[in-house]
Amino acid sequence: MVEKALEEAGAGLDDLRGVAVTVRPGLIGALLVGVAAAKGLAYARRLPLYPVNHLEGHVAAAYLTEPDLEPPFVALIASGGHTALYAVDAGYGMRLLGETLDDAAGEALDKGARMLGLGFPGGPAISRAAAGGDPGRHEFPVALKDKNNLDFSFSGLKTSLLYKLKALEEGRLREELPHLAAGYEAAVVEALVRKLLRAAERHEAPALVVAGGVAANARLRERLERECGTRSARLVVPPPALCTDNAAMIGAAAPYTVPVPYPEYLALNARSV
Repeated sequence: MVEKALEEAGAGLDDLRGVAVTVRPGLIGALLVGVAAAKGLAYARRLPLYPVNHLEGHVAAAYLTEPDLEPPFVALIASGGHTALYAVDAGYGMRLLGETLDDAAGEALDKGARMLGLGFPGGPAISRAAAGGDPGRHEFPVALKDKNNLDFSFSGLKTSLLYKLKALEEGRLREELPHLAAGYEAAVVEALVRKLLRAAERHEAPALVVAGGVAANARLRERLERECGTRSARLVVPPPALCTDNAAMIGAAAPYTVPVPYPEYLALNARSV
């Protein structure tokens, strides 16, 4: 992978001035492999190592999309493992404003797709199934929508889908699938948009950033474009290739990460949280 990346960049190992690597949060096995490889690359050339927070990497994908973007702004990170709102301040520091109290938005989409007999990843599968569906035909809950906070909850949404499927007469799933998928997806989008806009208003943010795998959702993008258009707010959403986990965003976050000098990073470890 490293050799392929260098080849595409037209560079060699001797051209590197530093090595950036995800150190947390995430699946510890994958993180340990990445950190060990990064240490080896950096140590062999006496380069500094940039230990990047995975979530800060997602936000940094917005800098690749629109290089003139500068704080302050509000960022929504929505993925399979995380759903949280952050205020990004002038020093590029991130302050947590609210987060999911149970499941992440991406996880809810994955599990919803599984219940509907669709493929993985769940987000794209539900979007495809929802084509032509009526989102208002089946009512789904949007948890915490009237609570004066910036938190999310998606566990009740999954339970609602489960009960609706149990109540369907045998053989009717195929007929109702587009409507169920459309309603389920609309509930996820409503929860994300409602709390992001509330955070932007509360913190008078001139720009909104949406990152993470769920940011690739077309309906979420369309809804936010309409909302931001009426509010004259700047919306920055990376292209789908930069929404899912990728190395480019980790490299983009390196300039805003304090480097660990050679050879101090040999004692550095990955963390799952």
